[in-house]
Amino acid sequence: MTPTPTLPPEGGGGRTDAVAQTDTREDDPETPTARSPLPALSTMWAMQPRFQHDLHAFLERAAELGYGGVEINHSMDAQMAGAILASGVLPVTSVHAPAPLERHATAGWNRELNLASTDEAERALAVQYTTRTIDLAAEAGARFVVVHLGGIAARILPGERRLRELWPRRDLAREEWDARLDEAVRERAGLIEPYLGPARRSFDELVEYAGPRGVAIGLECRLHYHEIPSPTEVAELIAPYPASVAGYWHDVGHAEVQHRLGLVDRSAWFDLLGERLLGTHLHDVRGLVDHRAPGAGDVDYPWLAARVAPSAARTLEIDQHEPDESVARALDVLRGANLL
Repeated sequence: MTPTPTLPPEGGGGRTDAVAQTDTREDDPETPTARSPLPALSTMWAMQPRFQHDLHAFLERAAELGYGGVEINHSMDAQMAGAILASGVLPVTSVHAPAPLERHATAGWNRELNLASTDEAERALAVQYTTRTIDLAAEAGARFVVVHLGGIAARILPGERRLRELWPRRDLAREEWDARLDEAVRERAGLIEPYLGPARRSFDELVEYAGPRGVAIGLECRLHYHEIPSPTEVAELIAPYPASVAGYWHDVGHAEVQHRLGLVDRSAWFDLLGERLLGTHLHDVRGLVDHRAPGAGDVDYPWLAARVAPSAARTLEIDQHEPDESVARALDVLRGANLL
C-alpha cells in the first residue's frame, strides 16, 4: 500500500501494552485473564507537526510520558504505520479501523465508508478496507481491532442537532428539551431498521476474518446517535461469538456525550456489556467536546473505575492539541481514580 499525500482532519482510536494486555487462559480459551494492562496512547496525539514526519520521536515521547504501548489510529497512512512497526520503541497494542488511511479512486477516504450502508458496493468496500486493518494488527502483534460499524447516514440527524443546539440552556427550556429528546429517539427508531442487516453482515465477515488471525474485534460505542451500535445492538451482534474473537469497546467520551444529551444512559453500556468489555478509550469531556486529556474535563472517573474490569485494555485517546504536561498528568488522574 502506498502512503496518502495529504491527510484530512483528525478523527480518533485506542488499546494497551502487548505484554500486559488482556489474554486468554490456557485451560479455557474463551475466558479473559485478570491481568492489569499498562496504558497505551493513541496516535491521535501524533497528528501534530513535530511528529507527523517523525513517528519515532512520537513513540519516544510517549514512552517518556509513561505509556506502555500505542494504538495505530485511522489517521495513520501506510508509511506512518510502517514507521511505527519498524521503530520498536513501544508495542502496538491495538489498531483502530480503518487503518492505514487510504483514499479510494472513486469512493473517497476509506474512513468515510459505511459498514452499515444499504449500498452493497460501499459496504463491501468498507469491509475490504477493514480486513486490511486486521492484517495490519496481525503483523504488528496487536490483539485488538477497534471498529466503527457505520450508521444511518454520514451526517448527524436533525433531532440530535437540535438537542446539541439546545444543550447550553436545557435547564431553562426543560419542556422543549424533553420534546426534542423524544423527537430524536423516535427519529432513530424510525430510520435504523434497513441498516441493521448490512451492519450485521459486515460484523460477521470481520469477525470470521479476524478470528483465525488471532485478532479480536472490539465494537465501539459511537459519538453520534445515528450511528450503530446502541447497547442492545452491541449485545445482539456479539452474542454468537466467544470473548476471544468479539466484544465491546467502551469509548468514555462518546458514551458521556450521549449521556449528557439524554440519549443513552452511560450505565446501560456496562449493565448489558460489562462482562464482554475488551477495552476502553479513555479521554475527558468539557461540555460536549471530547478527546480532552483526563483531568481537563469533568468525567467521573471513580464511577467508571467501579465498572471497568482490571483486564480491560486502557488506551488514552487524546487529541493533538493537548500539551505534553496534560498527556503526562492524565496518567496520574486515572491512577488517582483507580482506573490504572
